Amino acid sequence: MQAPGPIDTGPLARVERPVPEPGPGEVRLRVSVCGVCRTDLHLAEGDLAPKRPGVVPGHEVVGVVDAIGPGATRFELGERAGVAWLRHTCGVCRFCLRGDENLCVVPRFTGWHDDGGFADYVVVEEAYAYRLPSSFDDEHVAPLLCAGIIGYRALRRALLPPGGRLGIYGFGGSAHITAQVARHEGATVHVLTRGAEARRLAMELGCASAGDADAAPPEPLDAAILFAPAGNLVKTALRALDRGGTLAIAGIHLSDVPPLRYADELFEERQLRSVTANTRADGEALLALADEIPIRTTTVPYPFEEAAGALADLAHGRVTGAAVIHVAG
Repeated sequence: MQAPGPIDTGPLARVERPVPEPGPGEVRLRVSVCGVCRTDLHLAEGDLAPKRPGVVPGHEVVGVVDAIGPGATRFELGERAGVAWLRHTCGVCRFCLRGDENLCVVPRFTGWHDDGGFADYVVVEEAYAYRLPSSFDDEHVAPLLCAGIIGYRALRRALLPPGGRLGIYGFGGSAHITAQVARHEGATVHVLTRGAEARRLAMELGCASAGDADAAPPEPLDAAILFAPAGNLVKTALRALDRGGTLAIAGIHLSDVPPLRYADELFEERQLRSVTANTRADGEALLALADEIPIRTTTVPYPFEEAAGALADLAHGRVTGAAVIHVAG
């Protein structure tokens, strides 16, 4: 990645680098595909500052283990594996010790601190790689590795009661997976999103309704998840909650939230919760559920040469479901 800037100005550049070698406890994957996440767009455009100049984006990585570092024993050569957003935690801070590794004080993230999957090869600590359900091919399993995982955590943070009414604001790669998990668990799902194609997909996936992002859902919500990075929707979603309802904000970046009025948006025990990264347990739970349901991921494939175009299409709302870059020819 070059200097961050608007995606239409070309902040990504294709460069040649040496093939990375796995260190102790690491494995190297020959990348097959890499899903495109909105966080990749935020990094490219500078909404999130890269932790290292020239870092390679991409954190929904699927590939085959082609090199194993000293002491690594979890994977065999030729085994398929996945790499997600969280790639390292310290294991000794107060948050790691209590099981909240997503809040680690010195974490590292794929495509932010260290090179990600918009490349031929990626290296990762074997403890942070995932075995992937065999029922999914590479393209359709890739979105589970961030869109799926963060959506799963957001759903848990939203405290949706059994059989409850869930509102989903924005309906892209993460939301369309989360809706399927919620429906599988007995929820009534209402989707609020700006795109006509996204609303069509929501109804196709069995959601109870699909309306415009600014519209009121047809009934009060027990819980809601905001996937769209639009701070103005926080007030909208909070007002749609029934008494005791919870709004979880799933994204790592959100535009400014307008002032809230306590009486209108938070009183009667409505609450607002953020979502920060994920634990590996979240990832394992989501991948198991994906196989059980089974989840259907809606994907739009792009050749490696069009990675920048995939991000531009995401920025301009031209992707329904999840974009996936095919890295290997």
